[in-house]
Amino acid sequence: MSRRESPPPPPQLLGVRRGDVECDDRPERSEPLTDAEREIIQDTWGVVYKNCEDVGVSVLIRFFVNFPSAKQYFSQFQDMEDPEEMERSSQLRHHARRVMNAINTVVENLHDPEKVSSVLALVGKAHAIKHKVEPMYFKILSGVMLEVLSEDFPEYFSAEVQMVWTKLMGAVYWHVTGAYTDVGWLQVSSSAV
Repeated sequence: MSRRESPPPPPQLLGVRRGDVECDDRPERSEPLTDAEREIIQDTWGVVYKNCEDVGVSVLIRFFVNFPSAKQYFSQFQDMEDPEEMERSSQLRHHARRVMNAINTVVENLHDPEKVSSVLALVGKAHAIKHKVEPMYFKILSGVMLEVLSEDFPEYFSAEVQMVWTKLMGAVYWHVTGAYTDVGWLQVSSSAV
């Protein structure tokens, strides 16, 4: 190496680094939530979380009915077609609680961006490495969740509140897909099928 040559770049896991061309369609990071937006999210979430298991089950049932390809990642209920059967499934209820508890952790820690980032990195890495879930399903699930919340709690989810929640879900997706690229996931698509 000559006196002014820079050292070779560090090795890359599967040839992908955050920000590389392969991840070009990863969404831009959204603006941070304002104090007022955090308060809106926490206030509305307080109402939703009182019924967290039922709401979570409703979200997952709609997700699996409308996007049946997502069931491929769940051996316990991938063959279930009937929404009533899904509703009775203890495994689906368990996963619904896990999803709602993860969102609860995010909402409770909106004042601590490092904690939120850490939690979502764990979620993203587990789904990328262990479960091998396509990241687009997080975007789809976010949309389904917003749809269910708006329908089930119309008095709390005005157009303004929906916009704030959309901003939060965009940030959740951004963090989760960041974890995917960090572990070498080759493609993070921002398009929902």
